[in-house]
Amino acid sequence: MPLLASSSSVAATSGSAATSGSAATSGSAATFGSSVPSVRAPRRHASPLSRVVRAAAAGLVLLVASACGAARAAGVPSPRLAPAVVELRRTVDSMVAAPQFRSAQFGILVVDPVAGDTLVSHNAGRLFIPASNQKLLTGAVALQLLGEDYRYQTTVGASGPVVDGELRGNLVIHGTGDPTVSDEMAGDAMAPLRAMADSLAARGVRRVTGSLVPGADAFPGANLGFGWSWDDLDFAYSAGVDELYFNEGFARVIVRGGATAGDRVSVRTAPARSVPRVQVWARTTEPAPVGTQARRARTLTIRQDSSDAATVIVDGHIAAGDSAVLTITHRDPARAYLLAMLEALEERGIAVEGGVSPWRGTSPYVLFSMVSPPLAEILPAFEKPSQNQIGELLLRTLGRARAGVGSADSGARVVRDQLLAWGARPDGFVVRDGSGLSRHNVVTPETIIRVLDAMRRAPTFERFREALPVAGVDGTIANRMKGTPAQGNVRAKTGTLDMVRSLSGYVTTADGRLLLFSVLANNWTVNVREVERVQDTLAVRLATLRLGGR
Repeated sequence: MPLLASSSSVAATSGSAATSGSAATSGSAATFGSSVPSVRAPRRHASPLSRVVRAAAAGLVLLVASACGAARAAGVPSPRLAPAVVELRRTVDSMVAAPQFRSAQFGILVVDPVAGDTLVSHNAGRLFIPASNQKLLTGAVALQLLGEDYRYQTTVGASGPVVDGELRGNLVIHGTGDPTVSDEMAGDAMAPLRAMADSLAARGVRRVTGSLVPGADAFPGANLGFGWSWDDLDFAYSAGVDELYFNEGFARVIVRGGATAGDRVSVRTAPARSVPRVQVWARTTEPAPVGTQARRARTLTIRQDSSDAATVIVDGHIAAGDSAVLTITHRDPARAYLLAMLEALEERGIAVEGGVSPWRGTSPYVLFSMVSPPLAEILPAFEKPSQNQIGELLLRTLGRARAGVGSADSGARVVRDQLLAWGARPDGFVVRDGSGLSRHNVVTPETIIRVLDAMRRAPTFERFREALPVAGVDGTIANRMKGTPAQGNVRAKTGTLDMVRSLSGYVTTADGRLLLFSVLANNWTVNVREVERVQDTLAVRLATLRLGGR
């Protein structure tokens, strides 16, 4: 059923162009859809929201001043807004017009998709940096085009035959970007690799005369997203991706101080013991005085060795008897995977004479394949914790599966085409990566609502909805909206970058109506909690809303 923006905050101004963020021209209409089953004239709403002329949602038909003019010409009175909606708009108007947000930008859209009503619209056609709200687009398109049963396949082959326990040639690992070889999804990232080593041993392999090498380049192009900040690249959330991908692209380095000041500092890595190599420059110092809260471990730093991409340096001070866990990204994701695989082989008693080689190999002898859990299980691990690297892998997977090239650019084109197929306006988004880490992504609240509504109408809706964080319960909003009617009700995706906060998803009203909402905020100068307060207040109000018969 098409949605009608019958009660959006719209003002009609004769002689002006109908553009987002300006008054609507009498006699013009902005439409979202191919047919208009009925006409509902929008009521004038004298508030900051009334300056917005385009309120949109997935599958909706937006009628502005022309509908209003037609209704007046026909003598049809404007529909009366429910008091709950009037009060909701006043609340939103008051929040976004607060003096502390004078220089901030908010984009807000709330839609009742079944009734066909737009309840709130503010800058809904403006472009905003979405941060991790980009994951809504990536996840929705992946579920739509790959399907909930899609599984990644990793194939193990050989360049030569296996004779008397000896694999005569290279052992070749052909990856396709399986994101589940991680502590988060497998419990222990080494477990899938050990299972592969067990399969080789079961086939009688005890020795490899060649090297352990990567197979075909399934994901050509850069490992990092477009425009990612260079000074974030050591942090786990900015890890690069490749067709061979180990433990979300990062390692833990556990550092322990010696027994007394001056003693040697010890380190170990996890989940693989051999990845990465660590140079220890840190020193053990005297413990912090009893009764103080100083933690000498906090002076520790970890960084990449500029002369060797496979080595990291731990520097600084750590108190005697203290310990700390540091994280660092793998600058070469495929090599990290192969080094961890080599460790698993050695644990199983399989020797690889040539060690790990970066040179890609072919494998006329296919030994076996390992398949991942289905996309239906991967999606919650992507959306709830807002895991960036799964987004980048899904983007490249879409490019490979639907366009034949596993690059980020190819995947972005696939996402773009699907958004257009769902009715998004061509000027309503720009896709640069799959995670939202790039500040070059932009999207309108209209586009996000279109995606949410497309998924609402899809057979996989419950899969998609249940993958989202739940207010006050789990994911990135586990500690937000606790003790309110939104807790356990709101399912929404956050987005977080410097000067960017987003919250978009689904909420059920007190009288059982499912609403779609998107709140995007960019460029403020106040404490970020004030921005989140606007988002949370709106979500809670929607959860308590009673629309009745409207």
